[in-house]
Amino acid sequence: MPRVKSYRSLRVYRLSFDLAMEIFHKTKSYPSEELYSLTIQIRKSSRSVSANISEAFHSRRYPNLFVHKLNISEREACETQNWLDFSVECGYLNKADYDHLTQRYDKVIGMLISMMNKPRQWKI
Repeated sequence: MPRVKSYRSLRVYRLSFDLAMEIFHKTKSYPSEELYSLTIQIRKSSRSVSANISEAFHSRRYPNLFVHKLNISEREACETQNWLDFSVECGYLNKADYDHLTQRYDKVIGMLISMMNKPRQWKI
């Protein structure tokens, strides 16, 4: 059983938080006409990944709730990848940054799936 005292110690949390911060900084250069559509959407979904991981961590005594919150994180990570698709296609994000971010989100998704497949290991 993993012996983690805080969600901040989880690799998946740290990675998803760092990705959200990267996206925040990269979207500062997005055009102002995207502020209320693409910019807000990608920032919101990217931040939601780590937020739901923190909620899942504090729900781990209830395996079904734990998995539910992790599933929300997975969905938000996938949504963020969708917004990254739009960002690169609209020319707001270069291909190298796009590849880097989407590959790291693939890693987050894989880590989340691994946790969801073994929720009893996380139960307190």
